Amino acid sequence: MARRRHSVLDAGWHRQRRHGLAAGSGVNPIYKQPVSVLVVIHTPQRDVLVLERAGSPGLWQSVTGSREADESLATTALREVAEETGIVAEAADLTDWRLANRFPILLRWRGRYAPGVTHNTEHVFSLCVPTAVAVRLAPAEHTASAWLPWHLAAGRVFSWTNRDAIQLVAQRLSAAVPPRSAS
Repeated sequence: MARRRHSVLDAGWHRQRRHGLAAGSGVNPIYKQPVSVLVVIHTPQRDVLVLERAGSPGLWQSVTGSREADESLATTALREVAEETGIVAEAADLTDWRLANRFPILLRWRGRYAPGVTHNTEHVFSLCVPTAVAVRLAPAEHTASAWLPWHLAAGRVFSWTNRDAIQLVAQRLSAAVPPRSAS
């Protein structure tokens, strides 16, 4: 049986098992690495998926997440997409923009990192899906999702890195000059 691309799964238990979390404990015994990915999920028509952060009403973003252990950045991006949306994609579907942004970690999230860590480096990826697919959110991370035209999505997200990434993807798609694939 052929594997369906861009399928949706319930990935919440994967995160709990990998971090050694007791069900519902919400405690991660390991500090996060200050290296992360941002994945702009979009359609060919430039509709962009945005997610509202749990515990932070009004803070919308694309898929984000920290690298774990020594996994590649592309692996981090694919894992985070699956965990946060249920969309399962392959490395060949992912676009690595070869763009990294360094920024201060917000005070409310610094406790997730080792003492003294104040900045994060975020690597930008995108994933084109054929249509605006239904997603399965990880409720501990996000409470709502929306597919929006790119310019509305860029205006809704809370971080400048996310806004700039959405604008970059939209500009490149309108120019029909795709960047190199992540493989």
